[in-house]
Amino acid sequence: MKTLLSVIGACLLLTLSLHGAAPVVSIRTIPPAQALERGHTSIFAVELDISSPYHINSNRPLQDYLIPTTLEFEPQPGIVFGKTVFPPAPIKNLPVSDSPMAVYEGVVRIGVEVTPSADFISREVKAEGKIRYQACNDRSCLPPVWQDFSIMLPVSVSAGSQNVAPAASAIGAPQQPRSSEPLPAAEKQNSETQSFGDKSLLITFVLVFLGGLALNLTPCVYPMIPITISYFGGQAQGKKGSLIAHSSLYVTGMAVTYSVLGVVAALTGGLFGAANQYPPVLLGIALVMVILALSMFDVYELRVPQWLNRLAGSSQKGLFGTFLMGLTVGIVAAPCVGPFVLGLLTYVGNRGNAILGFALFFVLAIGLGIPFLLLGIFSGSIHRLPRSGAWMVWVRKIFGFILLMMAVYFLKSLFPSLLAYNLTLALIMLLGGIYLAWIDTVPGPGRIFSYVRNVVGIVFFAAALYTTVAGLQGSIGSAQVRSAAKNQGESIQWMPYSESILSRASQENKPVFIDFYADWCAPCKELDNHTFAAPEVVARSKDFFMLKVDLTSAANPQWELLRKKFQVLGVPTLVFLGPDGQEITSLRGTGFETKEVFLKNMDHVLRQKKPM
Repeated sequence: MKTLLSVIGACLLLTLSLHGAAPVVSIRTIPPAQALERGHTSIFAVELDISSPYHINSNRPLQDYLIPTTLEFEPQPGIVFGKTVFPPAPIKNLPVSDSPMAVYEGVVRIGVEVTPSADFISREVKAEGKIRYQACNDRSCLPPVWQDFSIMLPVSVSAGSQNVAPAASAIGAPQQPRSSEPLPAAEKQNSETQSFGDKSLLITFVLVFLGGLALNLTPCVYPMIPITISYFGGQAQGKKGSLIAHSSLYVTGMAVTYSVLGVVAALTGGLFGAANQYPPVLLGIALVMVILALSMFDVYELRVPQWLNRLAGSSQKGLFGTFLMGLTVGIVAAPCVGPFVLGLLTYVGNRGNAILGFALFFVLAIGLGIPFLLLGIFSGSIHRLPRSGAWMVWVRKIFGFILLMMAVYFLKSLFPSLLAYNLTLALIMLLGGIYLAWIDTVPGPGRIFSYVRNVVGIVFFAAALYTTVAGLQGSIGSAQVRSAAKNQGESIQWMPYSESILSRASQENKPVFIDFYADWCAPCKELDNHTFAAPEVVARSKDFFMLKVDLTSAANPQWELLRKKFQVLGVPTLVFLGPDGQEITSLRGTGFETKEVFLKNMDHVLRQKKPM
């Protein structure tokens, strides 16, 4: 139903565009907070509101054939338009492509530097520009367009300090509407929490919570649990209510510290997030993850300065002292907790979402604090805890493998295919399972630890298998199609469109198929690589005249002629003509079609063929 509604919405938008109604992207300009000053640089913003269900390519698409979003200005005497700052584009796996794509959706704000010359005499300047973009949904793409806009910028008479537009602070948040007017409460909440509906993100929350629980088993945290609970008991003087209050405040202090870290990481990461589109930056982040992982494998040890350790470890009396201990416990536990926390900080900074950063680190803190809270309430159960030992070092190594997987995650867009990315992750999981279950056989506190070690190994193996299967499902079909087509040594014999071919088709009583495509169209390439390469489709195509119409360039005079004749609104558009030259409109396609659907349509056309 969701897919059907998206297609209907796309058709409505395309129909409106055909009749000169509102375009897919609406443009709004936002001036600086103060007038421009001669000889000084200010920043204004160009805001793009992209209609759902469309997206546009980023200014740096990951595929060479895609049209980037660009911004140009008309020259103005005495005015210099400087650097244009695009926000970071989310990297997404879309149905139209096997490889990840960098796209913008929703509201995107672009910052533009503007500087009047020192001798500029006018009191205002009209900045005129145009945006070039290519809009696509999950099935088809519209042709690239240039869209004009303008803004009047007042110029101050007196010289002063450099202006910074309020829009500048919003650069780096491509999916969150941030305008000069306040958002309605419902709309603001929806824009800030839309990513929380992502199923993969919910899995991330669960994993972060489990990670927080597991960090309690590391050698820097585990020995602190009975000591801290005993401290609570001494402060509470045997009062159950007071014991619960101390435990709760301790966990609250932990939550405050980590949540603030998450928000700071998201805000600072958002300021520099545009750099995360560049391969050298991604490689650098992955290298940091590997370095942190090595510390979890005891290659070296992260150490906190002694004075800071003493400050954090000093106990204070009363409820405030307990809260302060919770605030600073992360410093004491940094050698074990630090690498995982730094890895999560990098992940949050890369996402650039403050609410997400707060939520993830709050969940991490709850995972870390749950044992303190429960054991504080049921303090009589402390004696049942296993003894400390070498098994806690083994727990640290689990996080080492997690950090290695995070390194691969940051390199996802650099892999040649989604299958290669999944197989690399699966290899790390497989090696982690073998190492943790059978190679690193450290002694544990009782017989149960050997079972735990085997269970962890099985979980890693299961995750490796799931990741491998997921990667294969996305690519095995296309691999089989290409292999079968190669073995048969045949492909569809495409012909350019011409009226003479249509006449010939009518004379020979053969139907016609027309593929309207463009070089910048991702679903068009998927059709070529998957559907049109299938041996069954190639064999059936011999009963058709197979025509291709290249709509890559809007300057091609044939484009406008055929667009009007066949009412082509976007690419790909798949058209079947009967032997009489009339289109079979019920079979028209406006996006990627699987081999099975396309063969069914071909058979439908052939059944209508008139006997000779």
